[in-house]
Amino acid sequence: MGKNKLKKFAEMETLGCVYQYPQSVLEEQGDCPLRGRWGREVFGNSNPIVLELGCGKGEYAVGMGKLYPEKNFIGIDIKGARMWTGAKEVDQLGLKNVAFLRTSIHLLPRFFAPGEVSEIWITFPDPQMKKVNKRLTGTHFLDIYRQVMAPGATVHLKTDSPFLYAYTSAMLSHNSITPLHSTDDLYNSPCNELVPPIRTYYEQQWLGRGIPSKYIAWPLPAAGVSLSEPEVDIEPDTYRSFGRGTLQGF
Repeated sequence: MGKNKLKKFAEMETLGCVYQYPQSVLEEQGDCPLRGRWGREVFGNSNPIVLELGCGKGEYAVGMGKLYPEKNFIGIDIKGARMWTGAKEVDQLGLKNVAFLRTSIHLLPRFFAPGEVSEIWITFPDPQMKKVNKRLTGTHFLDIYRQVMAPGATVHLKTDSPFLYAYTSAMLSHNSITPLHSTDDLYNSPCNELVPPIRTYYEQQWLGRGIPSKYIAWPLPAAGVSLSEPEVDIEPDTYRSFGRGTLQGF
């Protein structure tokens, strides 16, 4: 591990907005002691809690924290070196409504009580074209989200990936879930006015390559409603992750 990463990990331990609970700690201590208490003990209020999953540098969590002081935001990622960027900004700005949690998304029920989360944002995740159970908008993860969110709470997806947008649309249709909003070209759509005016570093890169941002939001079904995967054949994306391949078809 490089010295820069080690330095960031060490500094993360000193930042009051960062909470780190490896799975090994949970196995020893049980559920996170903040489960059901984030509003009271972390933010000191009862405002709605919004999660940014796979937050990376936390650009969305920090940006929304600035725009919406009446809500609390938690950026979640397993990679602490990335999270350091957003955590440092929160610390320097003195934002009281933004925190970061380093853990796996699979473990959300160990950290949040039923109904504790009011909203989820998923911004530019890996589309996982070959692994349906790893797609953050797939039914595997929706079942996890339903353990911590209230019925009808909203999940938002912003993505560059035509594949992930098409898959998510098909999954919702298959399960009779009507999207609240949906567009395959966000910034040339009326939906643009409904989405926070935040463009992450990587989103700007995709837009610069001629790939429009897609957006879809939907209400989460109640926990008792069975969900299943659609049997559809979706054309894979014709480009690879940014910086690792040439752009084709645009």
